[in-house]
Amino acid sequence: MGEALLLANEGRTANAYATGGPAGPGSLGLGGSADGGTGRSATPNPDPHPGPSLDPLAIAGLDTGSAQASEPEPAHEPEPAGEPEPAHETEPPSRHRQHDLTWPEARRAARAAGRRLPAVSRPLAGALGHALAAPLTALTDLPSFDTSAMDGWAVAGPGPWMLETRQLLAGQRPGVALLDGHAIAIATGAALPPGATAIIRHEHGRTERRTDGGLLHATHGAPTPGQDVRPRAQECRGGEELLSPGVVVTPAVLGLAAAAGYDELRVITRPRVEVLVLGDELLDHGLPHAGFVRDALGPMLAPWLEALGAEVTGTRRVVDEVDALMSAIGETTADLLITTGGTAAGPVDHVHPVLHTLGAKLLVDGVAVRPGHPMLLAELPGGGHLVGLPGNPLAAVSGVITLVAPLLRTLAGRPVPAPYTAELTAAVPGHPTDTRLVPVVFDDESAVVPLHFHGPAMLRGLATADGLAVIPPGGAAAGQETAVLDLAWGTAGC
Repeated sequence: MGEALLLANEGRTANAYATGGPAGPGSLGLGGSADGGTGRSATPNPDPHPGPSLDPLAIAGLDTGSAQASEPEPAHEPEPAGEPEPAHETEPPSRHRQHDLTWPEARRAARAAGRRLPAVSRPLAGALGHALAAPLTALTDLPSFDTSAMDGWAVAGPGPWMLETRQLLAGQRPGVALLDGHAIAIATGAALPPGATAIIRHEHGRTERRTDGGLLHATHGAPTPGQDVRPRAQECRGGEELLSPGVVVTPAVLGLAAAAGYDELRVITRPRVEVLVLGDELLDHGLPHAGFVRDALGPMLAPWLEALGAEVTGTRRVVDEVDALMSAIGETTADLLITTGGTAAGPVDHVHPVLHTLGAKLLVDGVAVRPGHPMLLAELPGGGHLVGLPGNPLAAVSGVITLVAPLLRTLAGRPVPAPYTAELTAAVPGHPTDTRLVPVVFDDESAVVPLHFHGPAMLRGLATADGLAVIPPGGAAAGQETAVLDLAWGTAGC
């Protein structure tokens, strides 16, 4: 697997793609309209002589490297004879022309499209979910003094020990030195008095009342020097780096920062994201009926984007009209604007012509992935970015995994998650040229089971999934290792 991780670099070219093993008997079917609604059929690779099998992480084009990778050059298809030069076009380019990047190329392009947002100082209570902009360095030794690791007695020298009448509690100064042959009751976390050599746990000692005072006996043998003591700097020395830049601030990180003496943290600004839900056929309440369907993406995207490091400023509906979409896109101040639907070539799919009119620069215009082929990424004239997701729910999820998550990682200063693979329990047929993302669950042996209900308009399979298996062009056989992407509903693992 070490070699697999070395090969898992998204910097690999499209030639890293190899046709996977053909789908064998008992394979999982492609399901309803697995082409993502673009009209191209999704069938197993007819080539009876597939190419050599490569490492599944390399095939998936995953990466543990820096977000500063250079943007890949898009593949250039031969221009048809007599086609005018793009510089002289006065109409939007035809949306029927193929611009597809491979799935790894699209993820690389998305990651390279943005630049890390500025660093800000946040109080601990406001730093959760941000990425560290600077190393978290210990401001003092931890612990900063010798402390008791147990409730019991601090003792000095060999026993039995004369018991002192005072006791030491957490938060108290230790006071005078403990004389040799003496003991003092002590609580967990209390500072050891000078002269103390060990701690005897409460359950490992016995006290004896005497006329000249109490006496402590050890019931489990003589304590060794330093027993049950947390010595100063056991965890770290002052000035030592505790966490590296890019680490996401979790509740545990907040606890460590507080323990190390921090009141605020230097973190990367969370990208401001706005979501525009397109489609006159969408309902925000009630039952679907008579050509109307419920909006599934509006409720799903905002919390997912927050988990990916974004600050979602709003989710709003936009009618299927050019002027309405033009106004919504032109007025945004978000770092990233996400639209749902309207990216294909239908009569009310206005995203492409609106971007053309506004002078946006298309960075990704179609991706060779199923579902989700008609996704796009554009740089807006104001400096922000727009990701156009397909309207079908599972196809939109593919767009988040492919374009949104890598771009957000760059903007938010988050690291690329470590890739991993798992063995497929059943064969999964593939598209002849495109990557497939298939919902899977892990079984008791840590293999992945492909789920049914994985059509581009379906969420039933995704709702129970542990992740998405990356199926290379041509499919994958039962028992074959395949890359798996975490859905990261509560983290940044896609």
